[in-house]
Amino acid sequence: MEVTRHSCLKLELKDVDPIFVKGTWFDSRFELSLTDGHNAWICRASEEEVRNRAAQWDQPVLEYVSLAEQYLGFQQPHSLYGFADAGDGHKRLSWTFEKEGTKLQWRWKCEPAPDSKQTTAEILDFLMDANIRLSEEVVIKTQSFERLKVEAEKSLAQSEKISKEKVEFESALYAKFLKVLNSKKAKLRDLRDQLTEQGAAVGKLPQEEEDESTDKTESFDDISEEESSKNITGTSKDAQTSRPRGRKRTTRN
Repeated sequence: MEVTRHSCLKLELKDVDPIFVKGTWFDSRFELSLTDGHNAWICRASEEEVRNRAAQWDQPVLEYVSLAEQYLGFQQPHSLYGFADAGDGHKRLSWTFEKEGTKLQWRWKCEPAPDSKQTTAEILDFLMDANIRLSEEVVIKTQSFERLKVEAEKSLAQSEKISKEKVEFESALYAKFLKVLNSKKAKLRDLRDQLTEQGAAVGKLPQEEEDESTDKTESFDDISEEESSKNITGTSKDAQTSRPRGRKRTTRN
């Protein structure tokens, strides 16, 4: 199914008043309506004419129509436009473009409109309708922008609130952690002191026990020496006492 597109361009021309160019674009042809506010012209490019022009420029028909729509739907800053007399009230619409580094020119002849006032009115009506549609789109987009702005402000406020709560939470958590850490450190210091005191007590106790054992050993040694002396003395006396007393025997030879 063929798609129809519409455009309307206020074409600024050199040394002359601007004109309005309304275009109706099809896949293989197009129609133009032009007015300067007083007079009007039309150009109906048939499928055959477009096909012949496209063949001359070695282009597909669709590409030719698309390129014409590009230059007559929006004024291109690097293109040189012209709208010159062609005799008998006709006008020749032209524009230039570059292709592969070469500047080219397209020209289409426009004939006077059968009813200039009606053609001009149709162009003005199209512009009014387009202006209304654009105004409605602007209003819709403005409202949408305002909604997005409000949502963005809410999101920003919520983000700032969350960020503040996060900082407060982290500060409180750090304070609690620091308190617990200090408490643990104090307990560790107490345990260390207790272990130090216990270590000192344990080291002192073996020394006292060793001293006591040494004293006992010395006492025992003294007692043993005394007992040994007594035993030796007693033994000597016993030995002397128990020496046998026999009668002397006289041996006779």
